Amino acid sequence: MTTLAILTAAGSGTRLGRDLPKALVVLDGFPLVVHAARRLASSGVVDSLVVTCPAGLDGVVRDVVAQDPHVDLPVRVVVGGATRQASVAAGLALAAPDDDVVLVHDAARPLAPPQLVRRVVAAVRAGHRAVVPGLPVTDTIKRIAPRGAADQAPVGPPVDRVVETPDRALLRAVQTPQGFDRALLERAHAGGAARSGSEGLAATDDAGLVEALGEDVHVVAGDDAALKITTERDLLVAALLLQEES
Repeated sequence: MTTLAILTAAGSGTRLGRDLPKALVVLDGFPLVVHAARRLASSGVVDSLVVTCPAGLDGVVRDVVAQDPHVDLPVRVVVGGATRQASVAAGLALAAPDDDVVLVHDAARPLAPPQLVRRVVAAVRAGHRAVVPGLPVTDTIKRIAPRGAADQAPVGPPVDRVVETPDRALLRAVQTPQGFDRALLERAHAGGAARSGSEGLAATDDAGLVEALGEDVHVVAGDDAALKITTERDLLVAALLLQEES
């Protein structure tokens, strides 16, 4: 049996202030999607790769990923959907019959290390059908109520009312790649398909779709290197991490 990795690279990257998709933004001489694909390939536990991309850029993405000498895996590219959930569903539709484990990873986390990939796959193959990597939360977290008129004073800044302070020892900041039993992930996407077309309703990660089925999701240790690139500052931090690797 084999492991398929779906690498989502269809995001716009608007918050980076660039005129090209985030996955094609260059970090240390290579696009983010290439960094992510290289680390998936070098894990030794991924057998094939499907990359989702924006419409009209499938040829560009195919060239930069499939022709990279460090990505020694079969690579297919598919145009993504209106949301991340829809893009993953498009990638999942290309799974081969022997793909019994599916990883879902974001090109926006280009430095997720190979050992993290191996840890997630090992947990799935040990019998945990939905696995996410996560880091302990170090900040105190407050849950707030929906903002209402009664909370606002005639003058002063807008305020929110705190309703709960969760125990941070029980909280995890979730990363990717997330790993799944292929049949469970397909069932989760089928169950949540009606949400996939709306950015406001679509799941922000695939584990959420599994949770919606009432199925268990398990957490393995994450990695600081698997940070998400959202802003220019994140790119600078990633560049520093690469310097530490070399």
